[in-house]
Amino acid sequence: MYYPLNVGRNMEEIKRALLALQTSDEHQVAMPLNWQPGEKVIIGAPKTLEALAARKASDLEMVDWYLAKKSL
Repeated sequence: MYYPLNVGRNMEEIKRALLALQTSDEHQVAMPLNWQPGEKVIIGAPKTLEALAARKASDLEMVDWYLAKKSL
């Protein structure tokens, strides 16, 4: 039996996903689950101890030493 795919039924979700991909590409950040425009984004983990120290001194929202969020 053939069941056609229901692609494009929720245009708001397609738009949200497209905006998330474009924002991620433009700002080199990651998006939390179910991200909405205007919410904070995830920045990459620090690669050196100096970068970690700079991150701790910044105004980022620190979730853990490797996970930080910021507003765009």
